[in-house]
Amino acid sequence: MIQVLCGQRGAGKTKALIEMANKRVDGNKGHIVFVDDDKRIMFELHRDIRFVSTSDYNLRNHHSFYGFLCGILSSNYDIDTIFVDGLANIINLDIEDAAYLFYELEVLEKEYGVDFIISVNEEEMVECMRKYVKDLVAV
Repeated sequence: MIQVLCGQRGAGKTKALIEMANKRVDGNKGHIVFVDDDKRIMFELHRDIRFVSTSDYNLRNHHSFYGFLCGILSSNYDIDTIFVDGLANIINLDIEDAAYLFYELEVLEKEYGVDFIISVNEEEMVECMRKYVKDLVAV
């Protein structure tokens, strides 16, 4: 499953993502990874969630982000959920790059059985992401 959590900046997407991740720990059979562009929320996550800050890596585009995700998956075959907070803060995406990235995420989802839950600001949403929007976070 790929799910995009969309809302205006400051609407509480990060808080909702943290709550979703922490709730998934109980009864979860696989491992959970939380990817963010900085380390501010690291201590709000359950200790069983692996936190990865992209500030430690030089991610520039959708190709490097895809490779980054593949590296995470190759290091642990038991990962079943990856949360990504603020995708547009991690890499710049135009319409074509976003479509390509989400196609690659679909392939990873099917091949490895991984769920991706991604937060995106409303103003950074591109059309190819709309089919993955499950919950629209309102102000």
